[in-house]
Amino acid sequence: MEAKLTELVSRLKAAAEANLKSIVLYGSAVTAEFRAGHSDLNILCIVERAASEDLEHLHDASEWWVRQGNPPPLLFTLDELHRSADVFAIELLDITRHHRLLFGTDFFANFEVPLRLHRLQVERELRADWLRLRQGILAAPLSYKAHLAIMSQSVSSFCALFRHALVALGQPMPATKREAVAAVATLTGADPSAFHALLDVREGKRKPRNIDVEASLHAYLEFVEVVTNEVDRRLDAL
Repeated sequence: MEAKLTELVSRLKAAAEANLKSIVLYGSAVTAEFRAGHSDLNILCIVERAASEDLEHLHDASEWWVRQGNPPPLLFTLDELHRSADVFAIELLDITRHHRLLFGTDFFANFEVPLRLHRLQVERELRADWLRLRQGILAAPLSYKAHLAIMSQSVSSFCALFRHALVALGQPMPATKREAVAAVATLTGADPSAFHALLDVREGKRKPRNIDVEASLHAYLEFVEVVTNEVDRRLDAL
């Protein structure tokens, strides 16, 4: 990981020169939950300008990074970052709490994230991800591999939303995915067994072949539905 990060920073600095103000690593890569092969290396860059020609200068470095199996960097100007903080409260709260400066100025050290739209974002994204989960199940082949992939690819996003749902309800933010699942299970009475099984696989504690995928898919979908509806009900009552 470190060699790849060093190479990326070198390529971005050479490509952007003075336009590049900061490079930040964020997400599970800066927590104890990082799992090689499962976790992405997420990069955010602060630049002075983000016009078309500036993006062209960064294209080769970004293309190299994507070929390493990572998502392309997020690009913001500092003004855009501040103006976007209210509508990206979930993402930017997480970044301010957990990030690693790779280059330049740490603009997140004292970054303020306004929370006036946080609750609305939590409600909308929980329901949107729930609907996408249903669509994915409808579109996927009726196979063990396809259904396991649907759950594996969505578990991190749901865990992040569970953490923020708890915050929106006035509870402490859990430190880990597993703690978030346990906390919302206690709050809603939903069965967390499918999520714990997926996290076991992610953490190398269980082999995928040892999971009853069809039973887990049923429990996974039911857990998301129960949590989404209960969080929505409780937030509306605030």
